[in-house]
Amino acid sequence: MKTVSRIFQLLHALIALFFACAAIMLVFIAARTGLLALSSGVDTAAAQQIIEAIGLLSSAVVALQIAETITEEEVIRDADISAPTRVRRFLSRFFVVIIVALAIEGLVASFKAIHEAPDQLPYAAALIAGVGVLLAAWGVFIRLNRYAEELEPEAMAEVKSEDQKVRRS
Repeated sequence: MKTVSRIFQLLHALIALFFACAAIMLVFIAARTGLLALSSGVDTAAAQQIIEAIGLLSSAVVALQIAETITEEEVIRDADISAPTRVRRFLSRFFVVIIVALAIEGLVASFKAIHEAPDQLPYAAALIAGVGVLLAAWGVFIRLNRYAEELEPEAMAEVKSEDQKVRRS
C-alpha cells in the first residue's frame, strides 16, 4: 500500500509541475501581449490588449495557486484528503483562487464587451453575478465550518502542526 501511495504522490507532483509550467507560459504570453500593446501605440486597441494580458495573468495566478495547493496538500504533507478538516481547508483555498480569478475575468469580459461587442455584456454580467453567488456560498461554507471545527479540535491541532512542516520546507 505504501508503494501505491508513493505513486499517487509522484503523480500529484507531476500534475503540480504541469500547472506551474502552464502558469509560466501564460505569464510569457501575457508579457508578449503587453509588449505588443505598448509597441502599437497608446490607443483603445492597446488598452484592450493590456486588459487581455491582465486576464492571462489572472489565469496564470490560478494555475500557480493550484500547483501550490496540490504540492502542499498532496506532496509535502502527504495528507489523507478524506479527513474533514483537510477537505474544508483544501476547498477554502480552492474557492479563494477561483473566486478571485473569475472576478478578474468578469471585469476583463465587461471591459471587452463594452468596447468591442455590447451584445456580450449580459454574459459578462452573468459571470460577475456567478462570482457573487460563489462568494456568498463560500461565506456560508466558512460559517458552517466554524461549527464543525469546534466538534473536532484534535483534527485542527493536527492540521496546524502540519502547517509548521510546510513552513519549514
